[in-house]
Amino acid sequence: MSDFWSRRKAAVAAEEAKDAAEVQVRARSESAAELEAKTDEEILEELGLPDPATLKPGDDFAAFLKDAVPDRIKKVALRKLWTSNPILANVDGLLDYGEDFTDAAVGAGVVETTYQVGKGMLAHVQEMARQAEEAARKAVEGDEEEAIEALDEAPEIELNEEEIEPAVVADDVHVQPEYPADDLHHEPAPKLRKMTFQFADAAPEPTLTHGN
Repeated sequence: MSDFWSRRKAAVAAEEAKDAAEVQVRARSESAAELEAKTDEEILEELGLPDPATLKPGDDFAAFLKDAVPDRIKKVALRKLWTSNPILANVDGLLDYGEDFTDAAVGAGVVETTYQVGKGMLAHVQEMARQAEEAARKAVEGDEEEAIEALDEAPEIELNEEEIEPAVVADDVHVQPEYPADDLHHEPAPKLRKMTFQFADAAPEPTLTHGN
């Protein structure tokens, strides 16, 4: 029984929230329709806001972002904010998230890629390897027609006689041998030196005398 009343209370609360949301949407629609019928000057005067075109850096732009302000006036205020702030107006292109990566930007739905999580570009590499093996197999089998087509598709390189420069040949070229025997100069070997050591005379050994 308690579960029944709990579900009933939840259903009633959901219906009340739905009705309240519909009332808010209806009120916003009516307010938007009234604002559309008024000029920007009249709306700004009713809301106590200045002309957004006259705003300067440091002015309060947040007042134009309230729900009571129509979208067209919000856009004018934001455009003025962007042009008046040099940080926002002069984008250097080095922003990490400065580009629009949504589907609407590419205009072709979801972007497909051969990248696979955990495998990288494995499928693409495998396809390239398969094509290379197929080409090698055809070459081994001696497919003359495809070989001729490949040769025909290869670009031809033509050189004019003027573009071909003759090789420069030196008149007198003297090649020096790597190890000329005549130039070998044997220097005398250095004299050997002997190291001498000098020690002080050793002290005389003590003599023992026996008493008479």
